[in-house]
Amino acid sequence: MWLDAFELLAERMKQAGVDFDSIAAVSGAGQQHGSVFWSHQAEEALASLDPTQTLTSQLASKAFSLPRAPIWQDSSTTRECAEIEDAIGGPQSLADISGSRAYERFTGTQIARIRKVNPEAYQATSRISLVSSFMPSLFLGRIAPIEISDASGMNLMDVLTCKWNDSLLDICGGPELRSKLGPCIIAPFTGDNPATVVALSFPGDALLSLGTSTTFLLSIPPADSPPKRFTTSHLLSHPTTAPDAQIAMLCYKNGALAREQIRDRYADRDWSKYNTLVDGETAGCDGYMGLYFPLPEIIPDGLKGEFYFRTNESGAPIQIGENEVPRTCQPRMILESQFLSIRSRIAAILPPDAPPLQRLVVTGGSSANQTIRQLAADLFNMKVYISSTKEAAGMGGALLAKYSWWKQNGNSRGTFEEMSAMMGSEALGMKCVAEPREDVAMQYEALVAPYTTCEEQVVQAWATKNV
Repeated sequence: MWLDAFELLAERMKQAGVDFDSIAAVSGAGQQHGSVFWSHQAEEALASLDPTQTLTSQLASKAFSLPRAPIWQDSSTTRECAEIEDAIGGPQSLADISGSRAYERFTGTQIARIRKVNPEAYQATSRISLVSSFMPSLFLGRIAPIEISDASGMNLMDVLTCKWNDSLLDICGGPELRSKLGPCIIAPFTGDNPATVVALSFPGDALLSLGTSTTFLLSIPPADSPPKRFTTSHLLSHPTTAPDAQIAMLCYKNGALAREQIRDRYADRDWSKYNTLVDGETAGCDGYMGLYFPLPEIIPDGLKGEFYFRTNESGAPIQIGENEVPRTCQPRMILESQFLSIRSRIAAILPPDAPPLQRLVVTGGSSANQTIRQLAADLFNMKVYISSTKEAAGMGGALLAKYSWWKQNGNSRGTFEEMSAMMGSEALGMKCVAEPREDVAMQYEALVAPYTTCEEQVVQAWATKNV
């Protein structure tokens, strides 16, 4: 499918009249955690590509040891996650090394499972690529190295040194895995999340993606002490400034799905009515608070269901039933819940000497909703910006191509940030769409602690229930 997509892309570029001679550099972004397993014939096949034939006809039958590529939606590796964490000393030990605890979608656990259930395919594999290194391989005519920012989403690399970790390699794939992965160096193509950071944020910015899932990305500048690593968040190497800087990421499975369910239930499937209900309630919804997890959540891990609270006269949250919550509060409560979960974790991620965050760039489907924009501005106490680009990851890939060209044309010691500063945020169509209201921001700051208490109560009850 991906080979056919490349053919389709090239054909559409021809039809659009693109002058291929004018292209100075090529880069891109690939969906994180996807992997491609190359056969022992792959290098020869790539090196002898014939432009008069399709990629599929030349590669599909002989270049791959595994015809179906595992992608981020694969969740069949729960057992392997537990085995890897046990072997390395627990989830915190794994997070200390790789930046994340074990996740089903991460490439290390996928490799461990394929090695176990399909040993013939694993032995027939000469190299393993991420999607972001598979794509440039087609341009290069040889297997490209894995880019370090994308590699930090594999549970295989030391996130601070940006080197493969021998213990994790051995646990997941045995002594031969190092040669199958090849070198790990900075290369132009990266994963979709790092590429989005490149496209939409400057140092001091936070990035909030409000799509099907909810993702919060934060560039962590170089510091004297290494950033903290938690089992509930990811730490990725930065695609342009590693190993000195990193990206912190909070990823939630329940994003737009949960918001839309509340919209359908309490606002008759109508976003306009939903917005009116949100705007009709004050910050904190008169002491009501809800946690919404229609799917088993990533943060907090495994939680599923809806949980409701109201603060009593002493300010302590008490759990209540859904029928005790005013229907008009629900649309605002879910937004506050999702954003407070992120807000409650930001301080722990940032280094103690980090300057205040400057602005919040929002993207994804819900970023077009002005009511949601304003609530985000108030709750995070930051100006909210949007970009005119609808393809942030693709834009990030294009900027990495520009950076490579720029470095080779008289700016060999220049940084990506210097190039970006020369372009300015206007070049990306950045526009401020909401500013925090001081009185409302103060109310939300006071709600962080009560939210944390509610979440802790739910987590403890869930753990007891599932012992």
